[in-house]
Amino acid sequence: MVYSRLILGAITAFFAIVLWVKTRDIAWMLMTIGALTMYAEIVCSILELLGIMSVNTVLIGSISPVALLLPALRMAFYIAAFLILVIRQYRQKL
Repeated sequence: MVYSRLILGAITAFFAIVLWVKTRDIAWMLMTIGALTMYAEIVCSILELLGIMSVNTVLIGSISPVALLLPALRMAFYIAAFLILVIRQYRQKL
């Protein structure tokens, strides 16, 4: 499972970077940043699983900010990208 997450995440990040270079559309750039954030989340979780890195060194209450921030940040980028696309579609119909 670790290898599949790393390999598929790396492929996703690679194609996201290729897309980023080819387009200057803000919605696609936000999708790309979301994909790169997802890969950073995968790498952090695997490094923590292997004991190389600990994201629990700094806790706010009983929650690690890194463990909370990375998934939320990824979703925020996707939400922003989809919102831009929805607004564009709505404006085209008017």
